[in-house]
Amino acid sequence: MNPLNSVRGVITGGIVLSVVIGLATFGVNWNLASFIAWLHVLAGITWIGLLFYFNFVQVPALADAAADEGGPGGAGITKYVAPRALWWFRWGAVGTWLTGAYYLETVGRLHHAFALGLLDTSIQNDTWIGIGAWLGTIMLLNVWALIWPNQKKILGIVEATADEIASARKVAFIASRTNTLLAFPMLMSMVSYGHAGYFV
Repeated sequence: MNPLNSVRGVITGGIVLSVVIGLATFGVNWNLASFIAWLHVLAGITWIGLLFYFNFVQVPALADAAADEGGPGGAGITKYVAPRALWWFRWGAVGTWLTGAYYLETVGRLHHAFALGLLDTSIQNDTWIGIGAWLGTIMLLNVWALIWPNQKKILGIVEATADEIASARKVAFIASRTNTLLAFPMLMSMVSYGHAGYFV
């Protein structure tokens, strides 16, 4: 069976290939922090990639579909695509946050990061990663407290009146756009942590 024929096959094949490359280049020396960072990046790409997809592709496309009187509409997207994408989106958010927190704990910097470097002012990286961690935490809360509960109303997963759906659209839209805005400085802070910042 060709692993490229299914999502599960692609994920399994990607993991196997990563392990083979890791063993071939790094040997059998186990580095837990690097492994957790790898998982964090994978989860983060899933989460932020879908966030950007929703904001840059799906929402504008659904607006165009609604405005196109003779077109096919957006029912296929809202019925088949959005629920699946939202599943990966919300669990990608959880996976990103948990692996990020676990990475910081593994390298002994979790409390320092969430204190924005104020516990040890000699390590500027704690400030950078701390800003990213706090922004990621706000974004995670937006996903689970605002975006997902309102999307359930919009998609008809839970019953809602027309007024509740209209209100849910506004809340989910603003929360999603807020997360998109926060993603830029969050990613900058994460990269700064590993590469000694942008402004030296």
